[in-house]
Amino acid sequence: QVQLVESGGGLVQPGGSLRLSCAASGSIFSINTMGWYRQAPGNQRELVARITRAASTNYADSVKERFTISRDNAKNTVHLQMNSLKPEDTAIYYCYALTYRDYWGQGTQVTVSS
Repeated sequence: QVQLVESGGGLVQPGGSLRLSCAASGSIFSINTMGWYRQAPGNQRELVARITRAASTNYADSVKERFTISRDNAKNTVHLQMNSLKPEDTAIYYCYALTYRDYWGQGTQVTVSS
């Protein structure tokens, strides 16, 4: 079992920044890939960014050059630095961890609005 606890969501103005964090516990030795997905009302859940234990990263085209994912293997945490936020970034953001199966965090709301 893996547990994922997220933090850092909130309300920001367009152009602002947020830093999301996700801490993993449990069978953390089995985790390879971690990442973030998001889901807005009426939309499918989509991949935002992911990172492997070796720090290989992938980003959705919509967030490239604005978001940065990072990982602290010693602390079993993953972060998502979100800059230049846009209203279309508004969604629930879910932390994700891959072992032999997928694990998901509870989600944290990010709202970008004036």
